[in-house]
Amino acid sequence: MTIPGSGFLMENEESCLPCTPEEERRIIKELTEAAESNLKEGSLYFVVSNRWWRDWQEYVRQDENGCSIDEHCSSSHHMNGSLSNRHRPGQIDNSDLVLNGMEGDGNELELRRLLEEGHDYVLVPQEVWKKLLEWYTGGPAIPRKLISQGVFRKGFIVEVYPLSLQLIDARDNTQSVIRISKRASVRELYNRVCTLLKLEQEKVRIWDYFNKKKQELLTDFNRTLEDAQLQMDQHILLEVEVDGFWPSGSGLDSTGNGLALVPIEPSRSSTTIAGGPTMSNGYSTGYGSNLYGGILNSTQRDTEDGRELLSTSTSTKGDGGGLNGLQNLGNTCFMNSALQCLVHTPPLVEYFIQDYSEEINRWNPLGLKGELAIAFGELLRKLWSPGRIPIAPRAFKGKLARFAPQFSGFNQHDSQELLAFLLDGLHEDLNRVKDKPYFETKDANGRPDEEFADECWRNHKARNDSIIVDVCQGQYKSTLVCPNCSKVSVTFDPFMYLSLPLPSMAKRTMTVTVFYGDGSALPMPFTVSVPKHGCCKDLSQVLSSECCLRIDESILLAEVYGHRIYRYLDNPSEPLAGIKDDDHIVAYRLPIKREKLPRLEVLHMRRERSTSDLQNGGYRELLGTPLVSYLGEDVQTGGDIQAAVRSVLAPLLRRKEFLPPNHVKTGKENGSSVVVDADSPMENYEPCSSPKDCSIFDMELEQSPSEDLGFHLWLTDEKGLSRIPIENDSPIRPDAVIKVLLDWSEREFELYDFSFLEDLPEVLKSGFTMKKTRQEAISLFSCLESFLKEEPLGPDDMWYCPTCKEHRQATKKLDLWRLPEILVVHLKRFSYSRYLKNKLDTFVNFPINNLDLSKYVKHKGGAPQSHVYELYAVSNHYGGLGGGHYSAYVKLVNENRWYDFDDSHVSPVGEEAIKTSAAYVLFYRRVKVEPGAGQPSGASSPSR
Repeated sequence: MTIPGSGFLMENEESCLPCTPEEERRIIKELTEAAESNLKEGSLYFVVSNRWWRDWQEYVRQDENGCSIDEHCSSSHHMNGSLSNRHRPGQIDNSDLVLNGMEGDGNELELRRLLEEGHDYVLVPQEVWKKLLEWYTGGPAIPRKLISQGVFRKGFIVEVYPLSLQLIDARDNTQSVIRISKRASVRELYNRVCTLLKLEQEKVRIWDYFNKKKQELLTDFNRTLEDAQLQMDQHILLEVEVDGFWPSGSGLDSTGNGLALVPIEPSRSSTTIAGGPTMSNGYSTGYGSNLYGGILNSTQRDTEDGRELLSTSTSTKGDGGGLNGLQNLGNTCFMNSALQCLVHTPPLVEYFIQDYSEEINRWNPLGLKGELAIAFGELLRKLWSPGRIPIAPRAFKGKLARFAPQFSGFNQHDSQELLAFLLDGLHEDLNRVKDKPYFETKDANGRPDEEFADECWRNHKARNDSIIVDVCQGQYKSTLVCPNCSKVSVTFDPFMYLSLPLPSMAKRTMTVTVFYGDGSALPMPFTVSVPKHGCCKDLSQVLSSECCLRIDESILLAEVYGHRIYRYLDNPSEPLAGIKDDDHIVAYRLPIKREKLPRLEVLHMRRERSTSDLQNGGYRELLGTPLVSYLGEDVQTGGDIQAAVRSVLAPLLRRKEFLPPNHVKTGKENGSSVVVDADSPMENYEPCSSPKDCSIFDMELEQSPSEDLGFHLWLTDEKGLSRIPIENDSPIRPDAVIKVLLDWSEREFELYDFSFLEDLPEVLKSGFTMKKTRQEAISLFSCLESFLKEEPLGPDDMWYCPTCKEHRQATKKLDLWRLPEILVVHLKRFSYSRYLKNKLDTFVNFPINNLDLSKYVKHKGGAPQSHVYELYAVSNHYGGLGGGHYSAYVKLVNENRWYDFDDSHVSPVGEEAIKTSAAYVLFYRRVKVEPGAGQPSGASSPSR
């Protein structure tokens, strides 16, 4: 069905001043698309308060994903209010983003810290900002530059928070704040400082003054500040030459007096290779190691006071190796937590303390040229040095930002995502395979599992051979079954960690109104209980049971907004969390075999204007709830649509016996027909409960034959702007969707009980409060069983069946086949969607000792191997998604004692305190089997 656009609004939009909401939306969309198609470093974006932005979105009817409310978008974030109730927002107001109106050098406004994009602010291109400012005025303007990120995978990011440096002037100890891009060069930093203080650049030098100690003189003018490892809010020291002399020491003494001026040469830089720090002559000192007694005879370079010193320290058992904390460099607790767990993994400690330089793979195109492995090894050795001095992981963070731009900046990130990147990056940097052979992916094709699994593992090891594979990778069996031809596909794949879902016991009450697509009964609301973190499939199943769905029917869920269908919830795996308590959800009972049938959508509007206005695209207010039905394959004319609409409306028709006598009279041509006099009062009417009760109302109304129903019917387009009247003989092409506007007059309101289409209940009924119950704890085994259970693939992840030659929604079953020495378990506490972020604080009861996975491992052959594990580290997450905090619990194997690593702070903690609802990533190590022993060595009685 092709319905031409009316063109009425578009012809007038260009001449409208001010712009209409639709025109504003169109202009902003075009400007945004043009900017995004021409991204380049240095382009300006502007920070806009999300509070004002949402007001503007409501005005132009646009949700946060850029979709018009008038269109079918898959987001539930929309604005409330009727379609005709649009309020133009006031001036742009960014005052809630700015920190006390403070300006730094260069008059750049300082933003409040920890603002979150999409929640507190949005970013718009420069041309969009100009247009919004032209329309609305206001401000203040908060420009930010687009900068490039990454080494191998270049990308762009808006630098919302430029580098903030605390400048200390060594002459008088005064301080200034310098805000500058981390991608700026050292030369630009010098220019900025000299301009601010009106100094000659030749007489100035600047030190990296991290922790108020001279780290490095910034002399490489072409180096970026990011590569110089300068951190947010750190200090830099300014020294000014006086009569050919530079100040000595680290600034002013405790009395405030100036220090002596002496000529000093800049310190030499040195590099480090895997296996130990390098002396200035380039020779590696090497390391001897004893995991249980600390690092032996370690030679370290001390540059904290600006001089290069070589100090040798010898540690013995009891010196506290491995108890150094990590300084927080600005929301880097996520990194510190993951690193502490990794650097206390016994096999990795033994590996990186030794000289591993020969295993670095600098030619692997999938690796990071060995730089990540070297940076990690250096950091591990520092953390295992004697004492309890917090280490600032600046060099490691700098490497991380270069190779993984998603972790750059100073925002909070996910420790598990960082952990996954580190394990993969370390593997590729240390892959012993320099030339990877090619193996064609195969299926088992009926071969024994043991034979095929061993072949898959050999092929994997032929391409991937590193310390990470040796200790961290296992293998699972994946079984896919085609629902159509029952084809079974078995593969064996490696895994680095297990991401386990958390089965939720929490329930949610939802009220949904069920409509009958065939008009066989009145709509009825059902209040059902579903899993709080379930999906649309759960809602459909419980509704099907409650409304006694027939075997030849299915449920189609939809969200109604503004008296039209806002979106269909036809993805069974879509989270229910996307449905808000104040949304209006309906369900249509429809035939199960409807793929090739045209769908009929009936919208309702009140007759208030002349039909000529309607034909010309005049706006008409919608009302009630849309009705959905399916037409037959042989739909040809408007009469077929008239009949379908008559059928779906039949239950709303008031009963004959309640009609006053003067309303009913016998038709001239058919004695069984009824004609209703719309001028007589209609009281005490009851609607029909089914079409059978209303069959005698095959009416002939006293109006033209083309108005057989008593309604005006119009074909309409997606937005309801173009309308074509439907006559009995109007030719209809059966498209996939046929939208109809049904025009109600006072006569029809008397004839039908429209109240059943009004006052749609909200998902959570007003005034209804769900009783809060204490959520029961779940076990780690429940999470594992949920991960291993058989379930169908999602519609977006269908499997190509080689027998059917089509993509099928196959069922998938996972089984553990080969377990690694180090088992990393990720508890999936966070869920993300297009419109919602959520965290589960469910308490998971996990074993600390004797985690026995024997019954879950399908591979029973080969050499006997323990499937019992003990916990040695936990990465914890506290709080919500925006302002949460990470820490780590780590067990030192040489002391058999647990410690709490909270950034710089390290303290002992009792084993009974390890289990909390904050546990996010669990680290287990295999308990070795002692020959002839009754149970694995190191195993103890199960923990309570």
